[in-house]
Amino acid sequence: MSDKAVSGSPTLEDVARAAGVSRATVSRVINGIRNVDPAIQDLVRRAVEATGYVPNRAARSLVTRRADSIALVLSGAGDDERDLAPDEAEGDVFTDPFFGRIASGVVGFLRPRGMHPVLMLADSADARQQVVTHLRQGHTDGAVVVSTHAKDPLPERLAAARVPVVRFARPPRPMPVSYVDLAHQDGARLAADHLVARGCRHVVTIAGPLDVPASQDRLTGFRDAMARHGHPYVPTAEGNFTQDSGERAMARLLAQEPALDGVFAANDLMAAGALHVLREQGRDVPGQVAVVGFDDSSAARASRPALTTVRQPVEDMAGEMARLLLDRIAAPEGRPTSVIFDPSLVVRRSA
Repeated sequence: MSDKAVSGSPTLEDVARAAGVSRATVSRVINGIRNVDPAIQDLVRRAVEATGYVPNRAARSLVTRRADSIALVLSGAGDDERDLAPDEAEGDVFTDPFFGRIASGVVGFLRPRGMHPVLMLADSADARQQVVTHLRQGHTDGAVVVSTHAKDPLPERLAAARVPVVRFARPPRPMPVSYVDLAHQDGARLAADHLVARGCRHVVTIAGPLDVPASQDRLTGFRDAMARHGHPYVPTAEGNFTQDSGERAMARLLAQEPALDGVFAANDLMAAGALHVLREQGRDVPGQVAVVGFDDSSAARASRPALTTVRQPVEDMAGEMARLLLDRIAAPEGRPTSVIFDPSLVVRRSA
């Protein structure tokens, strides 16, 4: 297949000459075709680097039948079809620091490999169908999917279409899809242990939406740890991972438990909302009330006081998603797998 030089740029022949092999051998190595001796592969790669050769991606895709790109899909609506308005969905995506961290991790993994993700927003039934069609037609080789709704049908639909897919977080029901997640219960136990060690006796928690597995795990882990410390009942208010919902939940809990001296919020944005309400109510943090969040996002560092939080290594997790997806693309008949990361506690001024 022709791979002509443009403006005097190096060609396959230049690489073959530098490596001392045939043009056909260089083509096989560049196109990732197996059955080339590893020593020869190394020779060719060093010759590519020495000559500055850049493969013609369009020509390469004709040989490999791959697009050499993947989709980063942010899927925001569930199978109940209660779709968001486009401006509302985009606002959620681009103002939440969590999604920025995922994008950074995926791009950071792919860039050294000469690949870049295609961002797709699946914020309606029509948009989800467009994602499925886009992938089935081979415009991208696979997808990493971040679902913001527990009942999101997109990952299962992609798996049924035999599209390589990896999702962020354990699915709410069993499905043959690889995923990357955090040991959420362990993270919540870190928060409980820290609050008790500080001497907190009247502890409350702001849970995330309880139809989301991560929220369920964080609440279960926190309650279990508090019970082990002799606190069998923890007053709880449910939020939806936004700062506004954290403010509303904190106001309810203050009315219910005015003597509270410790708060665990299931993410940093809700913890920031709790800090705002406590400040308005004249409660000193951490003097009168200790507050712990979850994620270690930019919101934790921007809060006043800076937020003690459970760190979720989102960038590393997103990079692992991309790695699993590339493995899946290379071996599409492989079995789904999961990778679970460990949390850690980051102590700052709020607790």
